[in-house]
Amino acid sequence: MTTDAITKYMGLDYGEKTIGVSVANLDNRVAVGITTITRQNPEALRPSLQQLKALIRQHCITDIVLGYPLNMDGSESVRCAATLEFRDKLARYFKSKTVHLWDERLSTLAVSRVFEGKRENFKKHVDEMAAVYILQGFLDAKVA
Repeated sequence: MTTDAITKYMGLDYGEKTIGVSVANLDNRVAVGITTITRQNPEALRPSLQQLKALIRQHCITDIVLGYPLNMDGSESVRCAATLEFRDKLARYFKSKTVHLWDERLSTLAVSRVFEGKRENFKKHVDEMAAVYILQGFLDAKVA
């Protein structure tokens, strides 16, 4: 894969109460978790968008990869409608950014295996690590 110096990816695991956030390293090969944004009011996205805006500036992000919660059979889950609505809000709020949807099936299961036996760390980092899993899958597919 050639390094595209003008493209930098951020991965998001969007949930009702939190948004896990990851970013790609400089050559877009490895996803790294950076934080979990806690949504104080699930009805109000503006504070979360403002936090994302600061992170996007800090990490020079050009593209956002948003986890898309399909069912195991590939059909749309109950959360898909909320995720699409969030994608539309991201696209309006960050007009110059491209928002990609990425199948996030098994992300929480994969992350839970990493934290097996460490429940206190799991709850604290599960969304951030799910964002890493989502973004890493996207990056790996770009290389393949």
